[in-house]
Amino acid sequence: MHIRDKLAAAERENRPMFSFEFFPPKTEQGVQNLYDRMDRMHDFGPSFIDVTWGAGGRLSHLTCEMVHEAQNTYGLETCMHLTCTDMEREKVDDALREAYKAGCSNILALRGDPPREKEKWQAVQGGFLYAKDLVEYIKKTYGDHFDIGVAGYPEGCEDQQDAEVLIDHLKEKIDAGGTFIVTQMFYDADIFLKWVDKVRAKGISVPIVPGVMPIHTHASFLRRANWSNCHIPEAWTQALDPVKNDDARVREVGKDLVADLCRRILNSGKGIMHLHFYTMNLAQATRMVLQELDLIPSEGTPTKKALPWRQSLGLNRRDEDVRPIFWKNRNRSYVMRTQDWDEFPNGRWGDSRSPAFGELDAYGIGLKGSNEQNKKLWGEPRSLRDIANLFIRFLKNELQSLPWSESPITSEADSIKAELLNLNRRGFLTINSQPSVNGVRSTDPVYGWGPQGGYCYQKAYLELMVSPQLISELLHRIEKVDSITYYAVTKAGGLKTNAPSDGPNAVTWGVFPGKEIVQPTIVEKTSFEAWKDEAFQLGSDWARCHSLSSPSRNVISGIMENWYLVNIVHNDFHDTHSIFRLFDGLEVANMDEPTTSHEATNGHS
Repeated sequence: MHIRDKLAAAERENRPMFSFEFFPPKTEQGVQNLYDRMDRMHDFGPSFIDVTWGAGGRLSHLTCEMVHEAQNTYGLETCMHLTCTDMEREKVDDALREAYKAGCSNILALRGDPPREKEKWQAVQGGFLYAKDLVEYIKKTYGDHFDIGVAGYPEGCEDQQDAEVLIDHLKEKIDAGGTFIVTQMFYDADIFLKWVDKVRAKGISVPIVPGVMPIHTHASFLRRANWSNCHIPEAWTQALDPVKNDDARVREVGKDLVADLCRRILNSGKGIMHLHFYTMNLAQATRMVLQELDLIPSEGTPTKKALPWRQSLGLNRRDEDVRPIFWKNRNRSYVMRTQDWDEFPNGRWGDSRSPAFGELDAYGIGLKGSNEQNKKLWGEPRSLRDIANLFIRFLKNELQSLPWSESPITSEADSIKAELLNLNRRGFLTINSQPSVNGVRSTDPVYGWGPQGGYCYQKAYLELMVSPQLISELLHRIEKVDSITYYAVTKAGGLKTNAPSDGPNAVTWGVFPGKEIVQPTIVEKTSFEAWKDEAFQLGSDWARCHSLSSPSRNVISGIMENWYLVNIVHNDFHDTHSIFRLFDGLEVANMDEPTTSHEATNGHS
């Protein structure tokens, strides 16, 4: 979606919106940390993000990769920076082609700063001299595919301090095809608002997005203000100087100052309803400002979801509206394993034999983190009880992740949390679940999704690891209930099921005015077999974090080699808790023993 359309919607609805800027880190670990942070900051509800471009395209491959990841994996509408600095036309063409293939439809066209080793900016042979030239080229080459933003400088820039001259240049960039303006950072609201008036007086009517820099530390605050040559109001200096040696107090005072700046802009009556935060790849200071402005989603004001899972914004995936439930907690892996599909399910899953899931050795699919990091996170379990306790801590929000769940458990599980805790205490390791939902409004803060005026439904679903000593009794009980279907499989294979066909079974659906019934989440044989391989691989990766002869390696490997991965669907969506009655009286025996051989009690402890 074009940014200009998002900005117009914010102004039309008189609803403040915001966006984030990120830059490519210099190390591989930094990149992974940033992806994790982008994933978490998605939940803040930004309308878009942008990704910077190094002088001369340094780290350009990483900028393009980040744009692809943000669009495709994290479902973040992304604007890619593109500069003229040291950029031959061929490099520009390559960058635009990569952005197009990633599904990106927004570019921030900049002249850029000179490389550090050059004192003065100059165009390369065959390149572009000014940002307006780049704007014209993008417009000529791609027509209306890209929404093109340009930079505005309320207080001048490095090689031109005359703001009036820069407004003339800004008018040229807009006349060349620019459709929105993102400003350099500033801290003085009066200077910015007077500049806005001058811009409008020049006949520039496109949306203006103010650039806001949160305050992380006093030293970085001064450094960035000096770097951008922006004026610091005296009141800010008086507020920050007394606490400059206390980073926590600086962030607290800075939060109030920056939030007041934002309020002045939003309440100025100048039609500006969007804030762009220069995050410096950090979350805390930005989150504090957004919370102070009451812009962070909460249970009372949740982020609107088009579907129950996070949509990809890749070039060919924007209409995708059906996914298997198995990857509910591993969105990135699902996107990676399906990225080579020619088309994506829309309206129905289709022939279950046709999807070909990518191989497990692709980058980003396996267990994240180093061996030492994972041992620090999950400890060194010596028994099934230790492993079950990890799952219990996860359910209690005392752990932020498990090998099969990359994000913390959500409030969706609250209504069945007691049952999930009870299962894990008895040796059933729950990997995925959802309660039944019988027609909640689409605006419900926990279970709602889709357009307003609709109703959402879902069947009770449970996915868990089951001891081989208990599997026969469990499946025997399931077979007695007509409304329950299951799939069960070991790492080696041997799929068991009572499903009437290999076709999809919708476990989430919605009914909306003027639309056909939407069924976005399904259980289905082929995709479960693909997920099975991944699920057992993740557990085996976890085991290999420990030395070959260690009790931890032994107990985790034993589960992966011998236990069953089982998914169960209660097809009567009026019934939430009957699915748990299947396990009444079942418990894995000898859970405290440091072995991989556990006897079970079928109804007896």
